[in-house]
Amino acid sequence: MGFSADDWSAILLTLKLATSTTLVLLVAGTPLAWWLARSRSLAGSIVGVVTTLPLVLPPTVIGFYLLVLMGEQGPIGQLTRHLGWGLLPFSFSGLLIASVLYSLPFAVQPLQQAFKAIGTRPLEVAATLRASPLDTFFSVALPLARPGLITAAVMSFAHTVGEFGVVLMIGGNIPGRTRVVSVQIFDHVEALEYTQAHWLAGGLLAFSFSVLLALHLLNRSGARS
Repeated sequence: MGFSADDWSAILLTLKLATSTTLVLLVAGTPLAWWLARSRSLAGSIVGVVTTLPLVLPPTVIGFYLLVLMGEQGPIGQLTRHLGWGLLPFSFSGLLIASVLYSLPFAVQPLQQAFKAIGTRPLEVAATLRASPLDTFFSVALPLARPGLITAAVMSFAHTVGEFGVVLMIGGNIPGRTRVVSVQIFDHVEALEYTQAHWLAGGLLAFSFSVLLALHLLNRSGARS
């Protein structure tokens, strides 16, 4: 027995969500990580802690507060309704926002560590050559932080693929719209369809192992070069 039509729908939606989340995190997380790596202010410390919160908070707590904020009585919900966008919960847009926030530390922390590892010397040399801050960032800092960028992309994608609590709270369980692989596995188990659950769970296990092994080999290769 292979994947059913509902399974394939959940797999495709999961890949779409993981790809979108990774792209958003790389675009938004890179300047945030650059600022955090260079900031010595109290604001930097506070933002750093907020960015790390998803690592220690239960996913249901994050999902609950996002549901309240995006709901009819929440400030974000009232804003989106005022703009004519409707409510975000139980939609792909709401799912994407929740995934970006929940996976934020998996993108920001590798990038932050990569920017810190560069040190100040390459940036000072660029400054003596009269490079603007923007040129220094794109021509010096970003290429040197390439291993961190790769790690951030891989970890963000893999973490989004395995999300359960947050996506269930915000997206619910709507086939073709918000039902991702982890929720589909939950449905199979509830219906005692263990064979179908094994197919999806085994696929996720093989995927996660492959991602971590590739990342380990990549980092080891980078350390040798």
